[in-house]
Order: sequence, then structure tokens, then C-alpha cells
Amino acid sequence: MTISVPPRSATALDAFSVPSRPKGGGAGIRRSAALLSAKDIAALSKAREARWRPGLSDQPLHSEIFAHADDASGAGFALALARDALKVAGGQGEDPLAEVEDRRQVLWVQDRRAIQRSGRPFRAGLPPDLRDRLIHVEAKTPEDALFALEEGVRCRDLACVIGEITGNPRALDFTASRRLSLAAEKHGVALWLVRLDAEADLSSARMRWQVEAAPSVHPRWNAEAPGVAAWKARLFRARAHAPGEWILSDDDANLHIRRSAPSNAATPDIGHLVRPTVGRSLAAVARA
Repeated sequence: MTISVPPRSATALDAFSVPSRPKGGGAGIRRSAALLSAKDIAALSKAREARWRPGLSDQPLHSEIFAHADDASGAGFALALARDALKVAGGQGEDPLAEVEDRRQVLWVQDRRAIQRSGRPFRAGLPPDLRDRLIHVEAKTPEDALFALEEGVRCRDLACVIGEITGNPRALDFTASRRLSLAAEKHGVALWLVRLDAEADLSSARMRWQVEAAPSVHPRWNAEAPGVAAWKARLFRARAHAPGEWILSDDDANLHIRRSAPSNAATPDIGHLVRPTVGRSLAAVARA
């Protein structure tokens, strides 16, 4: 079968014609480009130059976190980001208009390989405010996990969604990533997708992280005790923030940037303990 294309009319051809060069040649083009003032250029790049930090109220609704499955840094970092965002939404961040704490459920989706590599969330190890709010979904395949994630971000009764998918499955292509971004932005439910042992392929995620476990600061009361969770986080793609690298720590349920490296020779703080009584009785120490 042959399909003939009718000739375009003169009006249609005019619509696709290339406009003539402005008078003055290159000078006219330069004058047109000069209409973009330095102020306009600065306004266009202002958002890109903004530095990310915890507690911001304009976080994207779709983020990806790349991490190794061996140290469980990805799941911990995703949970820390989620709690930071929930605190801001609940009025404990920068927004003075938000007053009500978000007590909605949190959906956590894992495919089977992610569970085999890093395990399930342990209820007793979760923050106290999330232990009775977590809904865990074990998906057999990456396709099932993506379906559960998309259904989760479409549900406004959820506070947020956390997902864990291992490797680079064929189902998680740019189209699937785009579907997650559009659904999250349409319904206002944030998604943090942890990519375990995966390469940073093409994605529509608005913010992408590469994280690994970092040394913790020694507790002041015991230099040999384990410290709070810490991560070496590199933001390598973001729509509204410049790339950067930080050491982040989750101290007292607050995510913050650690300014200095931990010292291995930290002196324990024993000011709240009993003072030494070498050579003296307790009664003599009490009278002193």
C-alpha cells in the first residue's frame, strides 16, 4: 500500500520557514543576546548553586541512594533522610506554619534479593516513633517491587515510601523511574529508593546520592562504645542543589553535618562519675 503525502500550502510552509537574519548581521545577534542581563542569569543559576543541608523544606519527592549491601548504609541513610523530611513537615524544621507532627504510616518495600543481601528492617532497632508505623512489603521480583512503590506513592495516607532494589534490573529503566517521579510529585508522597550494588544508570530521580558508612564519633562516656550512625554521602545529581560531599551523622534523631573528623584518642568525660578515692575513705571525700 502506498501512502501519498499532499503538498503543503504556502501558509504551512511559511510556518516552518527559517526567519531571516536580523539587520546588522552579527551585531544584531549580539544585541539580542545582551537582553539577558547578569541579573537574569544569576536568577537562573541561583537554585543550582544552593547548597544542600539537613532540614530544608524544599526537598524533592523522588531520590535515589546508591550503596553497597554489605554495610547497610543505604537503608540507614534513607531512613535518616525520611525522618529529617518528616520533621520538617511536622513543624520541627524551617517552616513556621507547620505545627502538626506527621503520624501517618511509612511503607518499606524490598525485593527478594535486597532481603537476602541486607536483611529486613528490625522493629526493635527502628526509631521509637516509627516502630508502630512501618508497613513492610516483601516483593518477589523487581517488577513487583516497582508496582508496590508506585502504588505507595499514589496513596496520600502514607507519610513516605522507602524502597530497596538490588542491581540494575531491566524493569527499572528510565520509563519506570519517570513513572515513579510523576506519581510522587502528583500525589505529594516522597520516595527514597535505595539501589544496592547498582550502577548509576539513566534515571529521572530529582536527587541522587552515593553513600557509604563512615567512622562514628566516640561517646564521651566510653571511648570503646559504638557511636551514632554516620555516613560519607556524595550528592552527585540534584535539580535544585549543587553537587557536594559531606559526613552526615544521625545524633539524637537529628540529621546534621559533622564538621570535624572523629578522634581515636578521645578522652572520656567522667565528670558525672564518682571522683577518685585513692588513699582516702569515702567519708573523707564527702567532707572535702
